[in-house]
Formats: sequence, C-alpha cells, structure tokens
Amino acid sequence: MRRLPLLLTLGLLTAGTLTACTGTEETPPPLRLVVLDGATTLRTLTLRGGGANTAPTVTPGPTAGVTGGVSVHPTTDARLFLLVRTEAVESRGPDLAVTTTFPAPGLTPVCFTRAAQNPGLDRLLVLSDCNGSQGLALYQGARLVWQTTLPPFLAPTPGPGTPPVRLAVQGEVGVVARPRLGGGSEVLRVAVPLGGAAPQVSDPQPTAAIYDLAPYGTEVLAATDTGVQRLNAAGLPDPATTISALGTARYDRLWTGAPGGRLLAAWRSDVGTGLGPQPLRVWNGASTAANSAATVTTFTDLRDLTFTPDGYLYALSATTLTRADTLLGLQSGTWNAAPLPATFTGARSVTWVVPPEAP
Repeated sequence: MRRLPLLLTLGLLTAGTLTACTGTEETPPPLRLVVLDGATTLRTLTLRGGGANTAPTVTPGPTAGVTGGVSVHPTTDARLFLLVRTEAVESRGPDLAVTTTFPAPGLTPVCFTRAAQNPGLDRLLVLSDCNGSQGLALYQGARLVWQTTLPPFLAPTPGPGTPPVRLAVQGEVGVVARPRLGGGSEVLRVAVPLGGAAPQVSDPQPTAAIYDLAPYGTEVLAATDTGVQRLNAAGLPDPATTISALGTARYDRLWTGAPGGRLLAAWRSDVGTGLGPQPLRVWNGASTAANSAATVTTFTDLRDLTFTPDGYLYALSATTLTRADTLLGLQSGTWNAAPLPATFTGARSVTWVVPPEAP
C-alpha cells in the first residue's frame, strides 16, 4: 500500500485496482516511458506489474520520427507529455501523436535549445539560442505568457570547468544562468513588473559557476563547485544555504521529484573529467546531517532522469535506461537498480505518460 498515495494524487487508480485498504495485493496501473533518442526519434516502453522485488514486464511501444528534438517533459495531465523541438513546442499523447502545437513566440528566428518547468508542471520556460542571439518564451499550458530577448554575451570555450547555460522558472519569473568570460556564471532574471505589460530583464549579475538550476518548492536551487545552494532574493547562490545532506562537492545535474514531492537527485558529471562513474544521490528533503543523502548507484554519462508517480526513478544514459525503487531505497537502502531491456543510440531525455489502457 506504500505506493497508493502517489498514484491517487494523479487519479491513476480505480476502486478495482486494490483488494482493500488492509489487503496485501497492490497492482499499480501501467506507465509508459517516452525517450527522445537523438534528435530524430521518440521511443516508448510500457511497464506493467512489478513490485518491490519484482521487475515489471517491459513492452516496446509506439515510435515516431521527429525533427530537431531537444527534450521531453511531463504535464499536469498524466495522459499527455511535452516535446520541445528546435522550431516548436508540442503536446503529445501516449501514442506520440501531436495534440497541440504551442503558439510561436515573436523571436526571429526560433532556435529552441533548452527548456525548464516549474514544480507544478503547468509552466514551461524555453530558451531560443541562434548562434548567440538569445531569447526566452514562457508558456502556461499552451498559452504564451511572455517573450523577450536577452542581452548579448560572448560564450567562453566549452570544457569540463565551463558552466553551461541553465534555466529555471518559478511562477512567472524566469532565471537564466550562463557562462561568463573570465570564469564563473552570470544570472539574469526575467519577469513582468507589477502593473506592467512587458517582461523586464535584469542586468547580468556575476556569480560563482552554476552548473544546473532546479525549482524546489518555492525556491530555486543551484549546483555549484561547493554544493547545492539556494538562490537568494537577488537570484544568486547563497553559500550559507548549502544543503548539508549533499555535502560541499560539485554537482553538474539536478532533478526534482514527482509532483508534490520533495525529492532531489544530484549527480557529478564524469564526461571529459577522467573521474569514472559517479554516484547518483537522492535527498529526501528532510535529512540535515552532513552527507546524509542516499546513493542509488554510479553512472557514466547520465543524460536525464525522471521520477514517476508510483515511486520509481528512471535514469537515462546515452544507451541505457535504469530503474530504481525510490520508496524502498529511501526506507531501507535497497534501490534494486537495474537496467531495463532497451537499447538506445544517443538518448537525450526521458519522461512518463499514462498509456491508453490505464484505468
């Protein structure tokens, strides 16, 4: 019964799914994982059954060709997901068919390269970057809330020590961290002022290197060289707010948990560093002891991660997708991390959706 509350929050269970509140049988409805493989292919895997110590049945589902694929994302409607492409944002169903194409922003041209969601999954911030000419668009559902161009900047030479461009959104405020010549990052905040009609972009503020951003509750977290820190009111990482459970080491990627959850995953990239496989760590949002965040297992070239509402996480590398039991792992340290029977050629992004046969 331990997975029931998560499933009920999304309305994914019917009365016939369980025997009784005091029974032992628990049959979660199927879930479908959607993987963006390279920039040109959507692949799906439907998972049925399984449990704490039993692997699910995995069945390959529909595939679809796309152009300019960037990333996939969940939505507030469990039967839809978002596909961000270079030229557009689309809502798609579990059969991968397009249900809605979001209105194009007034940016010329449009070259979407990155996207970020708020914790409630109802807003999407998208960055257009056409050879250094950058613009932002914020959507709420399929409605374009605002759009704006960003001040020009000179990108430093990419490398393991050079932070990337990262995004975060809270409410209708967008945050952009981008690398700065001479080292570190610069932060810009974009919002429509009270009583205003058009978004305003703050002046770029220099700061320590930011390798990733993630919304967490009502805050935005930053992955830095000295741990995961909260952004202050000015939008800069605050060393005094470092999350002690994750220690003071560098992380390159952050992922937040299932809708309504407090889970945070963090990973240090091994790409181009010679470090070898690096641990994926999960913080439960409550522990405060130094380095108390749990370790799932180690990964090489981790590309993306999604938490599903039935209490699992799925970690995506370029070629494999690994399933781990988040609920059991945080309770007892037993993650049962194992790859699913699927192979990809250059996977980029993963999300989940409810298949048509789910109750």
